[in-house]
Amino acid sequence: MAKKYKVGDKVSWNSEAGKVSGKIIKVHTKDFQYKGYTHHASKKDPQYEIKSSKTDHIAAHKGSALTLIK
Repeated sequence: MAKKYKVGDKVSWNSEAGKVSGKIIKVHTKDFQYKGYTHHASKKDPQYEIKSSKTDHIAAHKGSALTLIK
């Protein structure tokens, strides 16, 4: 099971452009539509919306793709 994060946590992840960091702005525990796709989420395996620190871009990722920044 992946780590659980909460709104306000600062995290990083790998993207096509390299390492990106940002702040979690929403936690999804049910399937949701995002950018034309259905993202699957549950209470056991939530997905997170993260706002990039550099570009204000919003991304959606599973917890297994994220690393907490201290």
